[in-house]
Amino acid sequence: MARELRRLLIPPERLEDAAQAAAGGDGSGGGDRPEFTLTPAESRYLTRVLRYGPGDRFAVLDGAGGLWGAQLLADQRVRLEQPLQAPLERQAPPRPRLVLAAAVVKRDFEVVVRMAVELGVDHLLPLQCERTAVQGQLRPERWRSIAAEAAEQCERLWLPEIAEPCPLPALLERSLPLRLWATTRRPDCRALVAVLSQLGSVPAPASQPAPLPAEIWLAIGPEGGWSEAEERQALASGWLAVDLGPRILRSSTACVAGLSALSSWRARVCGC
Repeated sequence: MARELRRLLIPPERLEDAAQAAAGGDGSGGGDRPEFTLTPAESRYLTRVLRYGPGDRFAVLDGAGGLWGAQLLADQRVRLEQPLQAPLERQAPPRPRLVLAAAVVKRDFEVVVRMAVELGVDHLLPLQCERTAVQGQLRPERWRSIAAEAAEQCERLWLPEIAEPCPLPALLERSLPLRLWATTRRPDCRALVAVLSQLGSVPAPASQPAPLPAEIWLAIGPEGGWSEAEERQALASGWLAVDLGPRILRSSTACVAGLSALSSWRARVCGC
């Protein structure tokens, strides 16, 4: 059986530098097939975790829609099998963008990041709310590393953005497209699936579907729930109250449930 082509994420700027070196003929490239040197962590992953050696093949993605075949060389070097401008696969960014604004939870936030990437989030904004409770320091660089590993594992070509933690009031001041505020026990709540089912439909008496928003934002609160003041401010600033089903969910579970609904809707309506 042919060996599976495992994926390694290399930032676009490193691939561009390798391509320029190859074009410059300084001896570090492979003509139109750029070469680059692995970092110690990348080399350890390929040679110790995957047990690859010189001559073994894998795939390189840039996190910006491109995928190339690659071959491991000696001395921690890698050569792409295609020119940088002619990848094996080039994928347009998914639209509309799915954005999760999630309150940082005490123990599960790294799991939230991983599952959000696997479910198709395009931008994740960690929120600090009145009832946010964390253990230790916030670790956005650690979250970005987890997001990169999850993108490799689930074969995404676009690396989601993991933003710096943001106080909730700063988010509520932004002017955004469709804004969905996950909450419970409100008589004016609409089911998330019902809201999504109306997007892309043809409203009477129109003959064409309404255009889809460029982004869909979903806000998930902390373990203690939104405060009354936070909820008042959010709904007054244009966020739409939605519920995720008949049960009260943990914050981390709510992130998964909400993103699952958004991702399934986008796959069905937009094919991505």
